Amino acid sequence: MQASVGDKLLVHGRTVGQHDRTAQVLQVLGENGTPPYKVKFDDDGHEALMSPGPDTVVRHRGERG
Repeated sequence: MQASVGDKLLVHGRTVGQHDRTAQVLQVLGENGTPPYKVKFDDDGHEALMSPGPDTVVRHRGERG
């Protein structure tokens, strides 16, 4: 997985009834765009350090969707 500052991470819900969440990448702490990332979640503004798993998709800046 590779992301840049400004990209969005789409985290799919892991259980029935859990909604997908999106977070904006604020800082890339790994080498060459790899995790971990400092992110800010769109729904509540919470900031976290994240090493996304297989349930996460990167939406690069400028991508539709």
